[in-house]
Amino acid sequence: MSKLVHTPPPHLKAEDTVSKAMRDVILALIPVSIFAILIHGVDALVTILVCLAAAAVTELIFRKVMRKKPSLNDYSALLTGLLVALCFSAGVAWWVAALATFIGVGIGKELMGGLGWNRFNPALLGRVSVFLIPSVFYFLRPYFEGITLSTWSVDATTQGTPLAMLQQGGELPGILEMLVWSESAGAMVETSPLMVIIGGAYLLYRGHIGWRIPATMLGAIIVLSAVLGGNPLMHLLAGGTLLGALFMATDWVTSPITDNGKIIFGIAIGVLVIIFRFFTPAVEGVAFGILIMNAFVPLIEKWTRRPSFSEPKPTTSEPKPTTAAAGKGTAAAK
Repeated sequence: MSKLVHTPPPHLKAEDTVSKAMRDVILALIPVSIFAILIHGVDALVTILVCLAAAAVTELIFRKVMRKKPSLNDYSALLTGLLVALCFSAGVAWWVAALATFIGVGIGKELMGGLGWNRFNPALLGRVSVFLIPSVFYFLRPYFEGITLSTWSVDATTQGTPLAMLQQGGELPGILEMLVWSESAGAMVETSPLMVIIGGAYLLYRGHIGWRIPATMLGAIIVLSAVLGGNPLMHLLAGGTLLGALFMATDWVTSPITDNGKIIFGIAIGVLVIIFRFFTPAVEGVAFGILIMNAFVPLIEKWTRRPSFSEPKPTTSEPKPTTAAAGKGTAAAK
């Protein structure tokens, strides 16, 4: 008689590994990274390399301190570093990009338990943190302002981004220019939304992401921006909308696992993006929207979880006595 092996769920059989999946996501980001380097030159390359190096060093330090084995071979830290870099403009101060990467990898990933345990998207957490702790910049600026790795002029780095011009009602580039080849001063990921779409299509083809979160998030942005009198296409192409929908909101760890939960999650992010862009001074609402909904993922999964076949059904009445017990009771009464 054969021996049965019992293992806990989920019982998934696939040839994919974490490192293969992470490599695929990095591969999907290479086209837009190349476009950013072609358009912004050495500054974009330096920012990307700084974030990758900061991600690797941060993970090694944190895992050494926490007495864990190095895990650079799963590529998760490098992916976080690349995502952080693409969320910045090419002219960002190198130490700001490094600090954001340090927060994302060190605090957002490692201190929260490591890969698979983080509650918030590490790259977005690092990117948003540098906005929320401005006093740190006043403290660190004197130590780093003399070490310049950027060739950008002040005028180039302070000009309005497409998303800021969209919010202020300014003149915007054409749709085709914004889609294919944009030389704006926005985040590097904005240099070519088309390359982001191609990368997202590759992830869909490989089965690493599903359609529900991107479709519902983008759908909510299109509908609500049109209702409020905005330009839906511009809201899709400007800022980090497409990167957020295809690469950030679909993060396997920080998004719901149920189909209905993914739909709720995507719609809620789209609604928050529109609220931030139309009703608050904040220009970019994608990062805030995703991070806010990351916190609600456990609740969403509780609402939309599938019933377990192993759970006993609740009883509404006391169990009836058996025939033997009933007979004994009758005999005792006599």
